[in-house]
Amino acid sequence: MVVGRGDLTNDEWRRLEPHLPVGGRRGGRWAGRRRVINGILFRERMGVLWRDLPERFGRWKTVYERHRRWSADGTWERILQAVQADANAEGRIDWSMVGVDSTSCRAHQHAAGARRKNSADTEKRSTPRQHRPDEGLGRSRGGLTSKIHLASDGGCRPLALLVTPGQWGDAPQMIPVLERIRVPRIGEGRPRTTPDLLSADKAYSSRSNRRYLRRRRIKHTIPEPKDQRANRRRRGSRGGRPVGFDKEQYKRRNEVERTINRLKSYRAVATRFDKRAYVFHGTVTVAAIRLWLRA
Repeated sequence: MVVGRGDLTNDEWRRLEPHLPVGGRRGGRWAGRRRVINGILFRERMGVLWRDLPERFGRWKTVYERHRRWSADGTWERILQAVQADANAEGRIDWSMVGVDSTSCRAHQHAAGARRKNSADTEKRSTPRQHRPDEGLGRSRGGLTSKIHLASDGGCRPLALLVTPGQWGDAPQMIPVLERIRVPRIGEGRPRTTPDLLSADKAYSSRSNRRYLRRRRIKHTIPEPKDQRANRRRRGSRGGRPVGFDKEQYKRRNEVERTINRLKSYRAVATRFDKRAYVFHGTVTVAAIRLWLRA
C-alpha cells in the first residue's frame, strides 16, 4: 500500500488495527478504516476544515462523523489505553519519572457558540463522554482559550489528559489528571496507576496535593514557592516540616514540556477549532495515540 506523507505507516497500522472497533451501528464492517483514520490524522496535522479534506480520504462527512462518534462514546480513550497496555507489556513506558503540566490553546472563533443541552435533550439521549456544560472555554484578555492538563512518562508520551477552560488553575487539576492514569496489564493483574516518581512545577505546590501524594505513597519533587515557604516558617512548629526537593531529579521536568511541544505540533491541537469540548478532547487523544504509535 502506498503511504502518503503523514499517513499511518504499515508498522503503525499493524499495532493500531487490533484495537479498532469491528463494525458500525448497523452491525456491518466499516470499509476503508485506514483511509478514514488517515483523513482524521491529516486534519489533525493541518488544521483544515473538515469540508476541505482531500478526496483521497473519501467523503469528508464520513471522516468527521467517525471522529465525532468515537470522541463521544470514549472509543479514542479505549484505544489510547490499549496502545499504552502494549507499550507497558514491552517495557517501553518509563515510569521512573512522570511529569504533570498544562498548556493553553487559543480557541478559534468557530469553536464558540455551542448550544447547551437542556434537561429534555439530556433525557432523550445519553450524554457524551467528556461533555462539559462550559464546553471547556474560558475568556481572557487574549480571547477564548482552553487548557490541556496532562501527565507524561519519561519517554515524552501522554499517559492521561484533561481539557478545562483556559482560566482554570493548575493545582486543582493535578489530582483529576493523576486519577486518569490507568494503564491496563495484558493478562492478569490490576492496571498500573502510580508512577515511581512525580515531578511538577511550583504551580502545583499545595497542601492538598502533597497530602494526596503521601496518601498514595507517590514520591514527588515539587518546588515550594517563596510565599508558602515564608508562611510555613512564620508559623513555626505548626507550619510543618520543610518539603523535600531534589534539584537533580527536577532537571527531568523538561520531559513533560517536550511532550506538550509534540502534541502542539498538530495544528488542530495548538488551536482549538472544535466547537464541542468532547470532540476537542478526542482530537487531543488522537494526537496522543499517534505519539505512542511512533515510539
